[in-house]
Amino acid sequence: MVPALTALAQTAARPKPRLGVVYVPHGAVMNNWTPAVDGKGFEFTPILQPLAGFRKHLNVLSGLDHAPAAQMPGDPAGGHGRITGAFLTGVHAKPTEGADFEAGTSMDQIAAARLGQETQLASLEVGIGLPEFGGA
Repeated sequence: MVPALTALAQTAARPKPRLGVVYVPHGAVMNNWTPAVDGKGFEFTPILQPLAGFRKHLNVLSGLDHAPAAQMPGDPAGGHGRITGAFLTGVHAKPTEGADFEAGTSMDQIAAARLGQETQLASLEVGIGLPEFGGA
């Protein structure tokens, strides 16, 4: 532990790298999400406007397709569990009736394995939902 009044304690710390990922399960109004101009000079759309203060730290990705989230023969009806499972893994989640999802390691956990070496918590996952949605 570094005593609060020492020179080391008064030195500005190097910012820790962070990764934030947001999943919008019911989609977004794309013309209120997608900037009209690509690159650094984009204008913030209504949905993105609250993030304007973070412009230099922000990448907005659009025009992506996620084929592994599509329903395949034998998949149960309703796609929330399948789509959520494919979101950060890039693979088609195994159809299931319970909590035995199989989809591979997600990109946020791959990032956490590296970035988490420099933070108190390697990863923090937060979600809101009912257990019957997705076998949780």
